[in-house]
Amino acid sequence: MLGALLFLAAGVAAATPAGEPTPVLVRTVERGEILSGSDFETVRMPVAVARGALTPGEAAGQEAVRRIIAGAPVRSGDVASARLVRRGDNVTIAIVSGALRITSPGRALSDAGRGEPVRVISLATNRTLEGVAAASGEVRILAP
Repeated sequence: MLGALLFLAAGVAAATPAGEPTPVLVRTVERGEILSGSDFETVRMPVAVARGALTPGEAAGQEAVRRIIAGAPVRSGDVASARLVRRGDNVTIAIVSGALRITSPGRALSDAGRGEPVRVISLATNRTLEGVAAASGEVRILAP
C-alpha cells in the first residue's frame, strides 16, 4: 500500500511542471547579432534560473554582446543597444544648423548606438570631431 502511494505521488509530481515560464533562445546567437521576438520560446525553468530573464519585447532590437547559446535565458548584461556606428567604419559626418545640412566623409573612432556620443575623424580635414550617432553610418554634429 505504501509503495502504491509513493508511486502515485511520484506520478502526480512528474505530471505537474515545476518552475516558472521563462523566455529562452531557440537558436545560438553570436556576438554582434540583433535579437528579434522570433528568436524566443517559453519553457519552464527553476525560479533561480529564470530570475532576471528579459522578455522577448525587451530584448528585441538589442545587440548581443557575447555568444548566447540556444535554450538560455537572455539577461540585461547579455545585450546592449544596437550599434549604428562601428570603430573603423566609414561614416557620413552631417553638420546641422537649422535647415542647413553639410555632409563630409569620415571614419569612426569608436562604436556607438543611436543617440550615443562618438568621435570621428574627418577625411577631408583630418580633424577629430565629436558627434552623436544618428543613423546607420551617420554621425550628426550640431553647429553652434
